[in-house]
Amino acid sequence: MTAPAVSADVHCVKIGKRALHQLRVALERETGPQATLVLREAGFAGGEALYHAFTQWTNERYGLGSPQDLDVKFLTEALSGFFKDSGWGDVATTNLSSSIMAFDSPDWAEAESGSAEYPSCHFSTGMLADFFTRIAGTQMAVMEVECRSHGDPHCRYLVGGPDALTYVFERMSQGVGYAQVMTTSPR
Repeated sequence: MTAPAVSADVHCVKIGKRALHQLRVALERETGPQATLVLREAGFAGGEALYHAFTQWTNERYGLGSPQDLDVKFLTEALSGFFKDSGWGDVATTNLSSSIMAFDSPDWAEAESGSAEYPSCHFSTGMLADFFTRIAGTQMAVMEVECRSHGDPHCRYLVGGPDALTYVFERMSQGVGYAQVMTTSPR
């Protein structure tokens, strides 16, 4: 079975990975720390179109009216197929707790191996926050905790409610690794 193409009629455009990388470099050079916020805001603005493309993709692939009609046991398969077909990369999801999901990619498009001191897929963080908010029908937050740009073997985003991710962030800022937070979290 041939995978359906992601159609451009949902206001999506394809750009090369190199353009995303250069955008980050240029913004960091011109705006310094503000680049993070600018990229997240731009990514968040792109989440709606990504969601509509996913809606179209799941309709063509599974015959569903909306992604919310997708059985949860097929969510990882659907996300993996969609993001790969869209050019973002291979993805897998793992439930880390009852309120936090890991979204992992060994070849995420925004990451540029070894080019950053910290996780730096800021555009993706914003885009995925809006995308998952639309899928869940409630406010979701996304935090990148591992990144190929930082030298990690994959990009790992934590996806969960704002309160849950705020708790993880606060514990991490106290020196506790996110994996340890997941095993000791009361959430």
